Amino acid sequence: MKDLITTFGDQLRHAIEIGANTSLKKNTKKIESVLITGLGGSGIGGTIVAELTAQECSVPISTNKGYDLPAYINENTLVICSSFSGNTEETIEAFEKAKAKNAEIACVSSGGQLIELANEHNLNYIKLPSGDSPRAMIGYSITQLLYVLNHYGLIGDGFKSELNKAADLVDSLQDEIQADAERITDHLYGKIPVIYACDGYQGMAVRFTQQLAENSKMVSWYNIIPEMNHNELVGWRTKNEDLAVIFFRNESDHKRNQKRIEINNEVVSKYTSSVMEYWSKGDSIIEKTFYLINVGDHASFNLSKRNGVVVEEIDVINYLKGELAKF
Repeated sequence: MKDLITTFGDQLRHAIEIGANTSLKKNTKKIESVLITGLGGSGIGGTIVAELTAQECSVPISTNKGYDLPAYINENTLVICSSFSGNTEETIEAFEKAKAKNAEIACVSSGGQLIELANEHNLNYIKLPSGDSPRAMIGYSITQLLYVLNHYGLIGDGFKSELNKAADLVDSLQDEIQADAERITDHLYGKIPVIYACDGYQGMAVRFTQQLAENSKMVSWYNIIPEMNHNELVGWRTKNEDLAVIFFRNESDHKRNQKRIEINNEVVSKYTSSVMEYWSKGDSIIEKTFYLINVGDHASFNLSKRNGVVVEEIDVINYLKGELAKF
């Protein structure tokens, strides 16, 4: 896992190569909406991509994290099914329901039932390399989702150069990233992490909570500014030194949100002394997002070592799947 996190730039470059060399069939339908369906390490890519393309994509992009599909899905909806294993039961059922609605379907997977279904129905798909945990392959899934949107004419080619820049950025600043991750590790160790970020970076914040859960075996929570200013901020009323707050910041955040963070910091600091801010690097939202993902991944790995847990262990998830298999 440590090697996969450290060589994240190489993963992005390989992902770009896969996307560029995949031949997809032409689409004859008018795409009026997009739904990206997937869960866990595969599903979070959809949340992030929806944010990365929000200022460019001309049709709405929604995400789906379950078995069922929204009622609006029809023949003019592009449904992208994302499952690293290709066997995620919720995603397979969503696929079947999208097929019944005659939606345009494209798949992103390393194999399994999803690729078999794509071949059976002559659908577009991009195949990912197999072998590693889905949470460690997020660079592949996000990149291929962008290539699918590009193929259907929903976004331009600009993301390709930005992905290359993101790969170069995390490579060139890897020593700095790892040093910063150590500081974040020190800040969060032995605490309950509270992650705050601004609108546009919800996917990154969710990703960090997921990594803390799976890698570090830690429960945490997140919220987004300005949304949390309309509800959660009122909950800060009791002194609790078990909480450790981190504000992820970007120079591109809305100027009003920048001020909000300053005020939020002042408020929460009354109730816990463990508060820090961390600024992204990079020019584009793609660069900033991947930079913060890499920092968070390193911190989650470091915390797994501090907590004395095995980063790859997911026994409780396997137990859940085993119990579900009985029904």
